[in-house]
Amino acid sequence: MNQRLFIGGEWVEPDDGYYEVVDPATEETVGLAPEASREQVYAAAAAAREAFAGWSRTKPEERARILDAAADVIQREAEPYAELARAESGATTATARGMQVAVGAARFRRYARGALEPVEQALPPQINAAGPMGRAGVFGALAVRRPVGVVTCITSYNNPWANPAGKVAPALAMGNTVVVKPAPQDPLSVYRMAEALAEAGVPPGVVNVVTGSAPAAGEAAVDSGDVDMVSFTGSTEVGQRIAEVCGRGMKRQLMELGGKGAALVFDDADLDSAVQGIGTTFSFYSGQICTAPTRVIAQRGIHDRLVEKLAAYAGHLKTGDPAERGTVVGPVISAAHRDRVESYIELGRKEGARLVAGGERPELGKGFYVAPTLFADCTSGMRIVREEIFGPVVVVVPFDTEEEGIALANDSDYGLIDYVWSGDVARAFRIAGELRAGGVGVNTIGRNMEAPFGGFKRSGVGRDVGSYALHAYSEVQAVVWPG
Repeated sequence: MNQRLFIGGEWVEPDDGYYEVVDPATEETVGLAPEASREQVYAAAAAAREAFAGWSRTKPEERARILDAAADVIQREAEPYAELARAESGATTATARGMQVAVGAARFRRYARGALEPVEQALPPQINAAGPMGRAGVFGALAVRRPVGVVTCITSYNNPWANPAGKVAPALAMGNTVVVKPAPQDPLSVYRMAEALAEAGVPPGVVNVVTGSAPAAGEAAVDSGDVDMVSFTGSTEVGQRIAEVCGRGMKRQLMELGGKGAALVFDDADLDSAVQGIGTTFSFYSGQICTAPTRVIAQRGIHDRLVEKLAAYAGHLKTGDPAERGTVVGPVISAAHRDRVESYIELGRKEGARLVAGGERPELGKGFYVAPTLFADCTSGMRIVREEIFGPVVVVVPFDTEEEGIALANDSDYGLIDYVWSGDVARAFRIAGELRAGGVGVNTIGRNMEAPFGGFKRSGVGRDVGSYALHAYSEVQAVVWPG
């Protein structure tokens, strides 16, 4: 059955037909996604605008109930949802279950609680003398967070559950309405999310989903006059174009953009811990994740051992069908992206980097696979060191002194998440303060899901996750009164 658009609480036939969603592992068609016309995207934004007044006045307890009920539906349908996510994204079965669908449900649970968080902050009273503004008096004040309005959520292809849920759930919790424009490669899971929300009782127009394989649908979702805010996860280049449109309309932005995470590994580091963390770049989403520690900056004393251990780690990873038990490295999202990653591998060779592991296309018959690839003897000026590859490719740059290591880590257009491995935790925390990144992992790649997430420099604008997401989807209003 062909997937239809979700606009104003109705399932709507697309004006411009359908396009194929392809399984990156088998190259077979998973399903047909609808091609929305620009007019249909505008209609979705208009439906969200019409629904905003009622939803923004809905009691927080009711918003919480609906978000909780949506999480119930997602958990009930977890197996078919995970199977679809695996097929359209190329994630392994374990990742689709645990890091996509399960995290999506958890985020709806989190923001069901978030809907009940206080939105008022009392400010100290101020004593004003008599003057042009009126008589003397004591003035009280509140800072109150209010919903922004209609939010366009443009989501990434690497996680078709966690990323959309991380936008939609806090936006709804704060009383906003949304237009969701999923990535064209794997949009079908987001329609399942819309079904879960509809079953949970979300009113018509509060959630709308539109798709398209061409840029027009996304452009309309950004430039619509009914849209007050755009939340985008994707490349820096696309984010810049969105920001230009938002700037002309003075629309709020939340931008989660690219990354080229530096992993500073010092001579006193636990190398096995560092290898485990860095090695996830080879496997987790096949390197298609902006937080990956893809740029290893290794102190001379452990450089050769670290390279040797990383090469051994990459060589032990099973690459193949993500539906098969034991597979660690699945495909990248598309043939075009595989070609892009392979072009960077060839570029690394030409730039003079030493290929230590990988570099050849796995002989698997079908599917868009890239072998886990490791380059050593890299320098900071190489494009493979400076540019986001978004694939299972790790580059290693040596350094001598602490100051040199910090300078190399900061010598990047990006600043999303960096990492420090050192046996001296006090030094690691001190170095974290020198790194120009939105997050720093100390001896770990783990995340605290209440900690703010976002980037410095070309890695983004704003912060979300935890209560920070509720703030991101809010406007602050001052209320002042005489005492």
